[in-house]
Amino acid sequence: MVNSCLDIVIIGAGLSGINTAHHIQSEFPGWNFAIIETRGDIGGTWNLFRYPGIRADSDCYTLSFPWYPWTGRPFAEGASVAQYIRDAAVAHGIDQHILFHHQLTAASWSDKSQRWTLKTNGTIKQLQARYVVFGTGYYRYDKALATTIPGIEQFNGNVLHPQFWPRDFDYAGKRIIVIGSGATAITLLPKLAEKASHVTMLQRSPSYILTIPRGDWLNWLPSRLLRIGWIIGLQLFYWFCRSMPRTAQWILCFLMRAQLPANVSSTPHFQPQYPPWDQRPCVSPGGDFFTSLKRGRADVRTATIQAVTDMGILLDTEEFLPADIIVTATGLHMQAWGGVQLFINGKACDISNKFVWNGLMLQDIPNAFCLIGYPTTTWTLGADLNTVLMCRLLKYLARHGKSAAVPHLANAKGMKSQSLINLKSTYVKAAEDRMLKTGHTHPWRPREYYLLDYLYAKYGRLETGLQFMTAETHEKS
Repeated sequence: MVNSCLDIVIIGAGLSGINTAHHIQSEFPGWNFAIIETRGDIGGTWNLFRYPGIRADSDCYTLSFPWYPWTGRPFAEGASVAQYIRDAAVAHGIDQHILFHHQLTAASWSDKSQRWTLKTNGTIKQLQARYVVFGTGYYRYDKALATTIPGIEQFNGNVLHPQFWPRDFDYAGKRIIVIGSGATAITLLPKLAEKASHVTMLQRSPSYILTIPRGDWLNWLPSRLLRIGWIIGLQLFYWFCRSMPRTAQWILCFLMRAQLPANVSSTPHFQPQYPPWDQRPCVSPGGDFFTSLKRGRADVRTATIQAVTDMGILLDTEEFLPADIIVTATGLHMQAWGGVQLFINGKACDISNKFVWNGLMLQDIPNAFCLIGYPTTTWTLGADLNTVLMCRLLKYLARHGKSAAVPHLANAKGMKSQSLINLKSTYVKAAEDRMLKTGHTHPWRPREYYLLDYLYAKYGRLETGLQFMTAETHEKS
């Protein structure tokens, strides 16, 4: 039975939440903690998404936990990742602290009690905690990005969104159009092409597609060495693309052209018009995407939709694409902190206008931590650094007799703001008005390079940008 008065409550039993729980029980063995999970299983995103071909779009050596080595394929299927998270939680007894089917509906902080009061819709209606950790990711599980597709209601076939793919859905022998060019579409096409009569990926603009060797032959190397190698490689690739965007663009486009069959033109289908990393490059393990094109089971169209009819899609080029199934791989509906209502001393708090302190805490909100991963490399690397920094801060508070830490920005109006997620993807731009902000000066700047962020998380000065409270006075210092 979980105690309703806790030291710390973690929201979400995905990668971020399970990793944080391990840090807490390892570094604070006397603390009482619980994990609140809306759904009925461990795994978060990897337990939710079940569309054909769902797999990790980052290598699993850095996607996995540093304390529970990954031993499978570098780019594993989603079910394997979900099972890995479950196995890690069970092996370390973390599963015993999870409250399943408990959705957080409101969180209220009180300076007087120096505690958070958390309301849920589960059997335990209310919890209290000194600290709360949001491991909720950055998008809604129950809602996809709304996209206007003219005439879609007239289509006589199935319209599916990958986020809500029906279990055991039979698409064998069907003509399928996948709308989108992001990671989901690039993953779907080769898998659907195995059974469908034909698959067309319909995109408004192309993405960079990186063919990466499956790497199974490297599994004899120690997991720690593989993890270090991937970290360094990812950082060098990101630095190269940002430092020399034109050279990187030419190389990436050349590599895509080299893999195309003779009947598929690189222009405009594989000629992105933006610098690499303005949007996240897509990964094709073993070149499976290009293999589908070579086999003639799939193709690509670059155009906008004029209208959807009962039998397919009419493009602005007047070409008509017949279809039995339309898949709308058009992006995620982003939200911050799980969309929960926050109250500080009885007053509602709008987090969309708050700046983020060191990628971990929000301006003016005490004792609340958000596990934000890297949008430009592996999510878990960033989320793990957040937890390392958080544990350092918790120990600092105990050592100095403080009960609360509050990020404070003296001149918020003078701070130049930028998006927390430094990408220009459609779904990111659509959420700019409701997502968190970062600034242009430390400690409000966005994190970008893992190795530098690692040094700060381990050894950087904690006090900058923070105010502290004591339980006796409730005064900030």
